[in-house]
Amino acid sequence: MSEKFWLGSIYLKDEGGYEIIIKALKHYRNRLKTIGKSPELKDSAAMFSSVLNQQAVKTIPVIDKTILKIQNSLSDIDSIKKLEEDIPFIEKALSCYDADIKKAQDTGHEYFVKLIGNMVEARDDLNTIKMALRKIKLFSE
Repeated sequence: MSEKFWLGSIYLKDEGGYEIIIKALKHYRNRLKTIGKSPELKDSAAMFSSVLNQQAVKTIPVIDKTILKIQNSLSDIDSIKKLEEDIPFIEKALSCYDADIKKAQDTGHEYFVKLIGNMVEARDDLNTIKMALRKIKLFSE
């Protein structure tokens, strides 16, 4: 029985998927850094907010490590395959970016609009995010 090959590595390296993934990871980092200002947490209990802030502080270094890992792996398909273990984390970052773009569009809330920045570019990113979420999970049969 042969080992399955992670096709997502090809998407990341050869198809430029790393660009949207790094962008989503940077967005995720900014989201976590500003989580205390989120309208979703304004109404929550102080204890819940405190737990989320603590979790955010722990997650930010993981984001930075993942970005660095991607950047350092781009020249070698074998080293980029090691990112396979980060698929769930990458999915979380892509989903966060996707959700925040939609919140900025749908609500126009200042927090989300500022967090997203260029809304025209972000709207264009929605299809790329959708494709990235699909392609990073692909394996050969």
